[in-house]
Amino acid sequence: MMSKKYLAKILARDLNGLNLISLYCHKSKLKISDIKFLKRNKIFLLSLERNSIKSENKQKVLSICKFEFIDEAKSKNINQYSPEDSLSLLAIDIIKTNKGYEFNLLFSNNGFITLTSEIIEVTLEDLKEIKND
Repeated sequence: MMSKKYLAKILARDLNGLNLISLYCHKSKLKISDIKFLKRNKIFLLSLERNSIKSENKQKVLSICKFEFIDEAKSKNINQYSPEDSLSLLAIDIIKTNKGYEFNLLFSNNGFITLTSEIIEVTLEDLKEIKND
């Protein structure tokens, strides 16, 4: 009998939830082309290949990390003209400012993206398991 596979979905509206998403995304792999800022919709998306926390056999999972109500996105040390370059997401940090929050996405090779928002509304949703080769 096959066991049913359930995919995770985490919604963060506070610092504790965001820290949990940061932990789950630690060392996730993505290409620069997997990063999208939908400015008109105020949505910032990352398509990540990450390790499943619940799996003993190091199963990989394809996930979407969505930041909502984003007013501005700035990047540094990320070459947007090389969409096939790979990055590793190391952490998501947050700073409270006078106008709201700054999310700092810290990547390998000293790259980072700063997002500004008035509120914390971040979702990490698993789309599918990636078959091991």
